[in-house]
Amino acid sequence: MQLRDYQQEAVDSIYAWFDRSTGNPIVCAPTGAGKSLILADFIRSACQRYPGTRILVVTHVKELIEQDYKAIIRLWPDAPIGLYSAGLNKRQSRRQVVVGGVQSLAKRTRELGHVDLVIVDEAHLIPRKSDTLYGKLFDGLRDINPALKIIGLTATPYRLDSGRLDGGDGAMFDGICYDIPIPMLVERGYLAPLISKRPGMVLDTGGLRTRAGDFVEREMEARFNVDEVTDAAVSEIVTLGQDRKAWLVFCVSIDHAENVAAALRGRGITAATVTGKTPAPERARLLAAYKRGEIRALTSVAVLTTGFDAPRTDLLAFLRPTQSLGLYVQMLGRAMRVSPDTGKANGLVLDFAGNVARHGPVDALAVPEAKSSKGGGEAPTKTCPSCQSIMWIAARECLDCGHVFPEPEPKVERTASTEAVMNLTAEDDWRVISDMDVARHHKDGAPDSLRVEYLVDGNVVREWVCFEHTGFPRRKAVEWWQVHAGTTPPDTVEEALGRRDEIRRPSEAVVIREGKYRRLKRVRFASSEVAA
Repeated sequence: MQLRDYQQEAVDSIYAWFDRSTGNPIVCAPTGAGKSLILADFIRSACQRYPGTRILVVTHVKELIEQDYKAIIRLWPDAPIGLYSAGLNKRQSRRQVVVGGVQSLAKRTRELGHVDLVIVDEAHLIPRKSDTLYGKLFDGLRDINPALKIIGLTATPYRLDSGRLDGGDGAMFDGICYDIPIPMLVERGYLAPLISKRPGMVLDTGGLRTRAGDFVEREMEARFNVDEVTDAAVSEIVTLGQDRKAWLVFCVSIDHAENVAAALRGRGITAATVTGKTPAPERARLLAAYKRGEIRALTSVAVLTTGFDAPRTDLLAFLRPTQSLGLYVQMLGRAMRVSPDTGKANGLVLDFAGNVARHGPVDALAVPEAKSSKGGGEAPTKTCPSCQSIMWIAARECLDCGHVFPEPEPKVERTASTEAVMNLTAEDDWRVISDMDVARHHKDGAPDSLRVEYLVDGNVVREWVCFEHTGFPRRKAVEWWQVHAGTTPPDTVEEALGRRDEIRRPSEAVVIREGKYRRLKRVRFASSEVAA
């Protein structure tokens, strides 16, 4: 099997990380990026490069265990691989590669023996506390091999209770070695775009208390599991989703999910409910029927957010508010799988719960910083929006590309303009570019970059074009030159400045927010003006 270019870069980035660092890395791979293939190819190459290496792949649900196992076998049919999962009735602990569930393995590290590398699928589920199943597994494996390395795979490198996985007290990981951007996957056709329609009714979360960082379920149940509210929401779902084939509806409780399904059936929609209490055989039957198109709508609570792939899903309805950015992203991912056979063009998001306004566009999220206790601990980090480098939260300038971070802004309520579920599909608001300038930016210890400044509606918007970098920053620099010049991209900043007469000044731009930052989403040209 031939890996896509970014999948190969992700594999290569893991080796590059271990060449220069002693810490544990994260690979960020959104739903639909081919995370299982990245995992499988890395395992094959690692075992072939280092024949004595023992690798453990661990996750939390049976569906993911099977998925990862099959991905490795599909790519590497002769793999020396075993399964260790009570749910799958397999206990093959002595193979070179073992794929298993954390519930089965946490107390059986002596049976596993010496392990060199652990790969955690859905790494955002690892709590900070050491007395959890993951903590016991890692501690037991380190007792046997103190040099144990851990790689995390996830679409969401943060937790509601502790922020970023690679910063703060007790962080298991030390940085992100590769981050696959959602906009690139959408533009290349690997992910379906998301669009949103604002429903007439939005659930009021004012006054709801929080527990463990999220809204209290009992209070949500009392406020939202009401016939009047359910009927109003279901009426809008049926009206706005009339041309949609496969619906997922996220609810606040089991009773709420069952009531919503009943209301859908009352309007002639085939609907069923799947929850954590649904018996495994019944759950499998319902999911299979949904995937075949025999059930149009599934209502759920606390399931169908990870390890569930139904590409035909083309409508999501949020009847459950959440303060968890990770849960929000996981829910949106259910509609981002492509499905050419069904004619799916995009996924429609109907957000009755205010989650889009709360968290922002899925392709421009403000990732929460790691939380540290008072009196010390590892400083939290942040990611440069220009070149994806990781740095301390207090840094005012990126050491790699020179991006200058703005001063912290006071927290304000989001306005309606932030409620696009994806910047890539948001309605464009074109603004005039009245001036543009390019200059060299130099920072000791890092390659030079080209600083570009645009004057848009009296505000300066900057971007850094990294011709002399490698990997993702270099690729973005090539794309920038192709848009602004359309000629062969330069190799250096010096060459770019020498050819500045080839750079056209855009006449208008769409400026979007990405967390705290502003950037140009797209530009258009009205003349052959060049940069000053």
